[in-house]
Amino acid sequence: MLTISAELKARIVAHARADHPDEACGVIAGPAGSDRPVRFIPMLNAERSPTFYRFDSLEQLRVWREMDDRDEEPVVIYHSHTATDAYPSRTDVSYASEPGAHYVLVSTRDPALDEFRSFRIVDGAVTEEEVCVVPE
Repeated sequence: MLTISAELKARIVAHARADHPDEACGVIAGPAGSDRPVRFIPMLNAERSPTFYRFDSLEQLRVWREMDDRDEEPVVIYHSHTATDAYPSRTDVSYASEPGAHYVLVSTRDPALDEFRSFRIVDGAVTEEEVCVVPE
Protein backbone atom coordinates (compact mmCIF):
# COMPACT_ATOMS: atom_id res chain seq x y z
CA MET A 1 0.00 0.00 0.00
CA LEU A 2 1.17 3.50 -0.84
CA THR A 3 0.63 5.98 1.97
CA ILE A 4 0.95 9.53 0.67
CA SER A 5 0.09 12.95 2.02
CA ALA A 6 -2.78 14.89 0.47
CA GLU A 7 -0.27 17.65 -0.40
CA LEU A 8 2.06 15.33 -2.33
CA LYS A 9 -0.86 13.76 -4.19
CA ALA A 10 -2.12 17.23 -5.11
CA ARG A 11 1.36 18.24 -6.34
CA ILE A 12 1.58 15.18 -8.60
CA VAL A 13 -1.87 15.88 -10.07
CA ALA A 14 -1.05 19.59 -10.50
CA HIS A 15 2.19 18.75 -12.33
CA ALA A 16 0.32 16.30 -14.59
CA ARG A 17 -2.33 18.92 -15.38
CA ALA A 18 0.25 21.66 -15.97
CA ASP A 19 2.23 19.57 -18.47
CA HIS A 20 -0.87 18.34 -20.34
CA PRO A 21 -1.10 17.62 -23.27
CA ASP A 22 2.40 16.15 -22.75
CA GLU A 23 3.07 13.47 -20.17
CA ALA A 24 4.53 14.72 -16.90
CA CYS A 25 7.04 12.77 -14.81
CA GLY A 26 8.95 12.95 -11.58
CA VAL A 27 10.01 11.34 -8.33
CA ILE A 28 9.18 11.62 -4.66
CA ALA A 29 12.20 10.78 -2.56
CA GLY A 30 12.16 9.51 0.99
CA PRO A 31 14.60 8.37 3.65
CA ALA A 32 16.39 5.18 2.62
CA GLY A 33 14.54 2.12 3.85
CA SER A 34 11.46 4.01 5.06
CA ASP A 35 8.93 3.70 2.18
CA ARG A 36 7.78 7.20 3.19
CA PRO A 37 7.47 9.73 0.32
CA VAL A 38 8.68 13.14 1.47
CA ARG A 39 10.53 15.28 -1.10
CA PHE A 40 8.71 16.13 -4.34
CA ILE A 41 11.00 16.30 -7.39
CA PRO A 42 9.22 17.20 -10.64
CA MET A 43 11.33 16.29 -13.65
CA LEU A 44 11.41 17.22 -17.30
CA ASN A 45 9.92 14.82 -19.83
CA ALA A 46 12.82 14.69 -22.27
CA GLU A 47 10.47 13.34 -24.95
CA ARG A 48 7.95 16.21 -24.58
CA SER A 49 5.35 13.81 -25.87
CA PRO A 50 1.65 13.18 -25.17
CA THR A 51 2.22 9.41 -25.43
CA PHE A 52 5.63 8.72 -23.89
CA TYR A 53 7.92 9.95 -21.14
CA ARG A 54 11.60 9.61 -20.46
CA PHE A 55 13.68 11.28 -17.78
CA ASP A 56 16.47 13.45 -19.15
CA SER A 57 19.58 11.34 -18.50
CA LEU A 58 21.65 14.20 -17.04
CA GLU A 59 18.80 15.35 -14.81
CA GLN A 60 18.20 11.77 -13.65
CA LEU A 61 21.88 11.32 -12.84
CA ARG A 62 21.86 14.58 -10.85
CA VAL A 63 18.66 13.67 -8.97
CA TRP A 64 19.82 10.12 -8.13
CA ARG A 65 23.21 11.45 -6.91
CA GLU A 66 21.42 14.04 -4.79
CA MET A 67 19.25 11.30 -3.28
CA ASP A 68 22.38 9.25 -2.52
CA ASP A 69 24.01 12.28 -0.87
CA ARG A 70 20.91 12.81 1.27
CA ASP A 71 20.54 9.09 2.11
CA GLU A 72 17.26 8.96 0.20
CA GLU A 73 15.76 6.67 -2.38
CA PRO A 74 13.00 7.00 -4.98
CA VAL A 75 9.87 6.01 -3.05
CA VAL A 76 7.46 7.12 -5.79
CA ILE A 77 8.12 7.37 -9.51
CA TYR A 78 5.21 9.05 -11.22
CA HIS A 79 4.04 10.02 -14.66
CA SER A 80 0.83 10.87 -16.44
CA HIS A 81 -1.15 9.42 -19.29
CA THR A 82 -2.92 12.06 -21.34
CA ALA A 83 -5.46 10.05 -23.32
CA THR A 84 -5.67 6.65 -21.62
CA ASP A 85 -6.41 5.26 -18.19
CA ALA A 86 -3.86 5.33 -15.40
CA TYR A 87 -2.39 1.89 -15.98
CA PRO A 88 1.23 1.04 -16.91
CA SER A 89 1.84 0.52 -20.63
CA ARG A 90 4.20 -2.18 -21.90
CA THR A 91 6.83 0.54 -22.31
CA ASP A 92 6.27 1.73 -18.72
CA VAL A 93 6.75 -1.83 -17.49
CA SER A 94 9.91 -2.34 -19.54
CA TYR A 95 11.43 0.88 -18.11
CA ALA A 96 10.53 0.13 -14.47
CA SER A 97 13.96 -0.30 -12.90
CA GLU A 98 13.32 0.44 -9.22
CA PRO A 99 11.70 -2.68 -7.71
CA GLY A 100 11.19 -0.97 -4.34
CA ALA A 101 9.37 2.05 -5.78
CA HIS A 102 5.67 2.76 -6.04
CA TYR A 103 4.82 3.59 -9.66
CA VAL A 104 2.07 6.21 -9.64
CA LEU A 105 0.08 7.03 -12.75
CA VAL A 106 -2.32 9.92 -13.22
CA SER A 107 -4.65 10.16 -16.18
CA THR A 108 -5.36 13.70 -17.39
CA ARG A 109 -7.77 12.64 -20.16
CA ASP A 110 -10.78 13.92 -18.20
CA PRO A 111 -10.29 17.41 -16.72
CA ALA A 112 -13.04 16.77 -14.16
CA LEU A 113 -11.59 13.50 -12.83
CA ASP A 114 -8.32 12.83 -11.00
CA GLU A 115 -7.56 9.21 -11.85
CA PHE A 116 -4.64 8.45 -9.49
CA ARG A 117 -3.39 4.87 -9.14
CA SER A 118 -0.31 3.15 -7.74
CA PHE A 119 1.44 -0.03 -8.82
CA ARG A 120 4.40 -2.19 -7.92
CA ILE A 121 6.34 -3.32 -10.97
CA VAL A 122 8.85 -6.08 -10.31
CA ASP A 123 10.43 -8.28 -12.99
CA GLY A 124 7.74 -7.27 -15.47
CA ALA A 125 4.86 -8.15 -13.14
CA VAL A 126 2.38 -5.32 -12.46
CA THR A 127 0.44 -5.33 -9.19
CA GLU A 128 -1.99 -2.56 -8.36
CA GLU A 129 -1.92 -1.43 -4.75
CA GLU A 130 -4.21 0.55 -2.51
CA VAL A 131 -3.49 4.27 -2.08
CA CYS A 132 -4.02 5.74 1.39
CA VAL A 133 -4.10 9.55 1.34
CA VAL A 134 -3.38 11.07 4.73
CA PRO A 135 -3.62 14.67 5.95
CA GLU A 136 -0.42 16.60 6.62
